[in-house]
Amino acid sequence: MMMPDTRPIALITAHGQPSDPNPPEAALARLAAQVQDLLPEWQIRSATLSAPGRFKAELTPGVIIYPFFMARGWFVGKVLPRRIGDIPHQMACPFGLDPALPALVAAAIDHEVAQRGWTGQDYDLLLAAHGSARGPKAAEAANNFATALRPLLPLARIATGFVEQAPTIETAARGLKDRALCLPFFAQSGDHSRTDIPQSLTAASVHDAPLQVTGALPGTAALIAQALLSCRRTAEIR
Repeated sequence: MMMPDTRPIALITAHGQPSDPNPPEAALARLAAQVQDLLPEWQIRSATLSAPGRFKAELTPGVIIYPFFMARGWFVGKVLPRRIGDIPHQMACPFGLDPALPALVAAAIDHEVAQRGWTGQDYDLLLAAHGSARGPKAAEAANNFATALRPLLPLARIATGFVEQAPTIETAARGLKDRALCLPFFAQSGDHSRTDIPQSLTAASVHDAPLQVTGALPGTAALIAQALLSCRRTAEIR
């Protein structure tokens, strides 16, 4: 007789891309596999909200939902609860609000600065974020992240620009100097990071390509693993 699987279950979920759901779904599955390697005693699942039926298929009572989103905005605050319904669950902190994320990003930026030979020199860092016409939380998350990042990167002049609201990425990019980096403040790569952000930079006469999205930086899987462990410990204390 097979024993029941009593491992804790986590479901990493992201928005995905409605126009082409398969690539983001596959990318999220690869990230989930990396987290699974770090948490072998767990069941780590993944589903984007844009892939038809995927989220519902992976949802199970007692699951820890990990929102691979940059803010507690419309999707985390409204769409996810509707999709979950009355199924018992825990909700982890969204990726973009994790207190450990600024240090992860600072390490990646420091590495990039060293690779470019800029060590000891000041430079510009543009956080290219989504923003939202539905409410302030997306912009607040990006601006608060910039505030947390500044003491970790004292030589960086950090600015934010947005796809959906002012200041736009193009407007923010017009103030960049010769030494400049653009970090897409997104969990997954998609049309915004591959098309909209590069076009905005070009329109502002910035010809360097943006860095990879925040959610693809080294250490992301380890950050998620630690967040899931912390979420479970908090539930056990209660």
